[in-house]
Amino acid sequence: MDQCWYHGNITRSRAEDLLSKVGKDGSFLVRASESIASAYALCVLFRNCVYTYRILPDKENKLIVQASEGVPVKYFENLVELIEFYKKENMGLVWHLKYPVLREAEEAADEPEEDADLVPTPPILPLRNILMTLPSSETKEVSSLPENSKVADVNKLSLSETLLQRLQHQDTSSVPDEHLKLIQDYLRVHIISDFEMVQTGSSNLPQLKKLLALLCKGLFSEASRTLPSLESIQKVFEQQLHPGIHQRSQMLGEASPVNIVLKLNQLISLLSSIEEKVKTLLIEGPDSTHRRSLIPPVTFEVKADSLGIFSKIHLKVDVEMGKLIIKRAKDGPEDKFYTHKKILQLIKSQKVPNKLVIVLETEKEKTQRKEYVFSDSKKREGFCQLLQQMKNKHSEQPEPDMITIFIGTWNMGAAPSPKKITSWFLSKGQGKTRDDTADYIPHDIYVIGTQEDAQGEKEWLETLRQSLQEITSISFKVIAIHTLWNIRIVVLAKPEHENRISHICTDNVKTGIANTLGNKGAVGVSFMFNGTSFGFVNSHLTSGSEKKHRRNQNYTSILRFLTLGDKKLSPFNITHRFTHLFWLGDLNYRVEQPPTEAENIIQKIRQQQYPELLAFDQLLIERKDQKVFLQFEEEEITFAPTYRFERGTREKYAYTKQKATGMKYNLPSWCDRVLWKSYPMVHVVCQSYGCTTDIMTSDHSPVFATFEVGVTSQFVSKNDSKYTNSQGEIEFLHCYATLKTKSQTKFYIEFHSSCLESFVKSQEGENEDGSEGELVVKFIDALPKLTPIISDPEYLLDQHILISIKSSDSDESYGEGCIALRIEATESLVPIHTVLTHHGEKTGVFQGEIKLQTSQGKQREKLYDFVKIERDEIAGQKPKNISNLEPSKDWDQTNSSSTPTDISNPNYQGMAAFSQQPSATSQLKQIPSPDQPPALGSYEQQPKETTSVMGQSQSSSTSPSVSPLSPKPSLQPTVNRSICSRNQEYLPPELGKTIAEPSLQEEGQQKPEMFENPLYGSMGCKGKAAPKKEQDYPKASRKEQPPLPDQSCHLAKPQEPESSKNPSKQPSPPFLVPTQRFRSYTCSGQSEEKNTGEKTQGKPKITAPLENSAPLKKLVKPLRSEVNPSTQGQQNKPPLPSKSRAVLDMQNSKGRDYRDSSELPHSGKHRTEEGPVGRTATP
Repeated sequence: MDQCWYHGNITRSRAEDLLSKVGKDGSFLVRASESIASAYALCVLFRNCVYTYRILPDKENKLIVQASEGVPVKYFENLVELIEFYKKENMGLVWHLKYPVLREAEEAADEPEEDADLVPTPPILPLRNILMTLPSSETKEVSSLPENSKVADVNKLSLSETLLQRLQHQDTSSVPDEHLKLIQDYLRVHIISDFEMVQTGSSNLPQLKKLLALLCKGLFSEASRTLPSLESIQKVFEQQLHPGIHQRSQMLGEASPVNIVLKLNQLISLLSSIEEKVKTLLIEGPDSTHRRSLIPPVTFEVKADSLGIFSKIHLKVDVEMGKLIIKRAKDGPEDKFYTHKKILQLIKSQKVPNKLVIVLETEKEKTQRKEYVFSDSKKREGFCQLLQQMKNKHSEQPEPDMITIFIGTWNMGAAPSPKKITSWFLSKGQGKTRDDTADYIPHDIYVIGTQEDAQGEKEWLETLRQSLQEITSISFKVIAIHTLWNIRIVVLAKPEHENRISHICTDNVKTGIANTLGNKGAVGVSFMFNGTSFGFVNSHLTSGSEKKHRRNQNYTSILRFLTLGDKKLSPFNITHRFTHLFWLGDLNYRVEQPPTEAENIIQKIRQQQYPELLAFDQLLIERKDQKVFLQFEEEEITFAPTYRFERGTREKYAYTKQKATGMKYNLPSWCDRVLWKSYPMVHVVCQSYGCTTDIMTSDHSPVFATFEVGVTSQFVSKNDSKYTNSQGEIEFLHCYATLKTKSQTKFYIEFHSSCLESFVKSQEGENEDGSEGELVVKFIDALPKLTPIISDPEYLLDQHILISIKSSDSDESYGEGCIALRIEATESLVPIHTVLTHHGEKTGVFQGEIKLQTSQGKQREKLYDFVKIERDEIAGQKPKNISNLEPSKDWDQTNSSSTPTDISNPNYQGMAAFSQQPSATSQLKQIPSPDQPPALGSYEQQPKETTSVMGQSQSSSTSPSVSPLSPKPSLQPTVNRSICSRNQEYLPPELGKTIAEPSLQEEGQQKPEMFENPLYGSMGCKGKAAPKKEQDYPKASRKEQPPLPDQSCHLAKPQEPESSKNPSKQPSPPFLVPTQRFRSYTCSGQSEEKNTGEKTQGKPKITAPLENSAPLKKLVKPLRSEVNPSTQGQQNKPPLPSKSRAVLDMQNSKGRDYRDSSELPHSGKHRTEEGPVGRTATP
């Protein structure tokens, strides 16, 4: 559409911005609707408010504007006619259309790739002769029906004649006569039937299938007869015999093309594998393959602390036998051993990265702590992973609580891969790498994303599977493979997980030239692993140092248009559809420095001064400014830039290239990245993040990242039926949403969750003005009680509620958020706070309280609770709780508890988008933003009690530098954050100190130097942590925000922290200590003023609730509710159009079932939604 006022797929928030810039009453534009694919949205500005009218096509493709019930419906042939009609006054809109907002000039098309000579052309598609001879679609609009029919007949005849002529020109002497006759009959007669099917839009070709079945009849029967013989011989030489596969699957069926292709593929696969299996067995013997698949015993040399005297001993981990053996000498006799059941807990020291405490159960059912010091932190990590593998292998639980995932991304530079790429899958090279002792532990899932991949799918799959077979002796199953031109994603999984993975979905988005070419874009895969949803996106974004804004647009397009996961979650994009979402690829963000700095950059790389370069990393800067990857996380970068190397070596960066237009510079940059985003309060830990150094066929180095993630099982309650039959309930109270919008409409909330029978819709909230550009929507009495399908806490506490704030006039979402139900204090009101986002932008916050009612019982301890982190305390200091705050804010905390929980995630806990990426140095100043939310959790609560023996925990993010003008830090009390098992060896470079190092200026003591972390080697840059800025969120976010009726925390009186009871532990300092990225959650209800300067004495005080007070109003600025045509001399204006019964049938007003569809593995009844039929947009 060429009309200047039509803006296509721009976002709602962008449309509001464009209208606000014009600022005239009657300014308008038309955009595509976000809620219905074929509809439009007419946006009109009146008195600084935006009014949105939905334009819907009827069955005859005529356009109508939604209207209130009883208002006559007017039909229009096209948008131009509709716009011209509403340019007249008093036609039903809030104001007549007067000033069209011109469409933004599109960014210039992408220039040819800087490595265009190396980038392969897109795959050559097969010729589609039938479509080439079809009449153009314009013919049917111009010609009458009889003429169309004649044209079609002519094309049918010409098609048959053309194809018969082609057949005659071929040498058919070797074709059997009966086959030749069948082909001629099809081309002469039956192809016309298939042609008609294609014209109707069908992809089915029944006559062709019939022909192929007849031609392959003998082939199919012969293949069916040969296949069992090959299967039998293959099983004789099978490397691993898995239970349940000895019975041969019978797949005779009919001789359809699909079955024939399947049989032939099986034949090809068997013939290619039998020779290799026989050769391997003859070389290694019949038992060696089984032995190789087992994890051999691994011995660690450690120092044991006994009464302050360290002695050298050996710890032998036998995963297969389920034993931990303690020996004085490596080859000596066993002194003592403990079975997996007797090993209760592993507690990692946070201050000393190679110290570990093992909690053991003795013979008298008492616990005993044994402290060991490993040679380095990587050995400690390998030991912990082996013990976790042992616990998992011998667990009595039928389904896993935790799996490990390998993520790999590599721009292959259009060159074939080398034969040996095992270092990539073993996480060997630079950065945070795995210890050699963990080499024997295979990951559960491998996700490999490639760009500029010139190899065929089959060839690449064979390379991957052979490499994994070499290092794991396991034949991994292909879960999914999807390719867009030369962008490819492959997902492989252990054979034992094949039946746990379901609902596999793949998709792609093109972002190349004019968003139509697939040389740039993304491919994605999603699936369910038992009860946990996973999404993986591999993207190749626009290249060129100066094109970061285009890369940002690529990201937004992928976010909006990549269709993965549960289709019923239509209000939510991929960032909210999955428990765990991983984004990998060649993102092409560069180090933003002038070309004259090239040699200086290379010198800093040689000296491993990565933090100084990361201060100029475009991705970190854009994330800090909340322009891309909002709420995503990335592990600390401790490896060299992965682009642009001279091929064949990793010692030289080729940063210049002579082009026809002049010299082109590609400064060394971290183009290849892995980021992730998970639901709040779920377990996810990045165990490694780095790049290889021995794979040199491309100008990019492969990047690896490994993760330990929590998963849930398909729930079957083991509790007594009298408990599980009791009805659970989820209740939201005193809730309100603060939205950044100028729209004048009413809002309601949709609640979506797999624990609900169908989505639930609330009544409309009440609007109040907030600060400039914000609207406060109160849902005091408008929120329904939610009834979960299962009330057992073992199930319900692992669930999440997705919320979408929608407008009543167009049903478009203005913000989405996620709230975890992991609430220990059930039956009590717990504060909630979640950031609202839409299309990757922050659009507001949702706050209130939640009350959860479950059946009796409690959750069992999960496998990921086996490993804890212990905070090392400094002598001579009183205990202080460390709060997980935003980079630029302090927020007063109450209701502290010292018991740790390892399962929280700050992404939805009001964290700034950049707070989880600490790699930039103090040169990247964290400028506080007044619209950032307070550092509260998606919900806040008392941490779960565990068997851990720790008294303190850590904060989840670093303390970035702030402006020198920032105020001094407050000494207010902060709550003890429970420890999340995230990156255990995390050391933010901009802090330049250990995470347990306190600020000791008041004591006059000298600060200790940063320890050398053997996991990363020497750190190249040492800085100082700056104080965080103190802010008052209610004042910063809204100028006159009405307080909640009761903002105090309705939690039980907290337990006294264990740290204050245990005399052996010394308290920590009363300062905000920068710590590692361990996640937690808190409860808050006090004003900052009441807490400033207070000191926590074990039991924090809870202040009285705030009194209700009426919100203040600005006298000079009329409220939105007052801006009404009827009160401003506009009584002659008709009411705003809204929905009528004539158009409501186009919308799905029924709640959709989460369990009876093919998207989710639940089944249950369909519950319809009751609600008003007509709505009005009148303010």
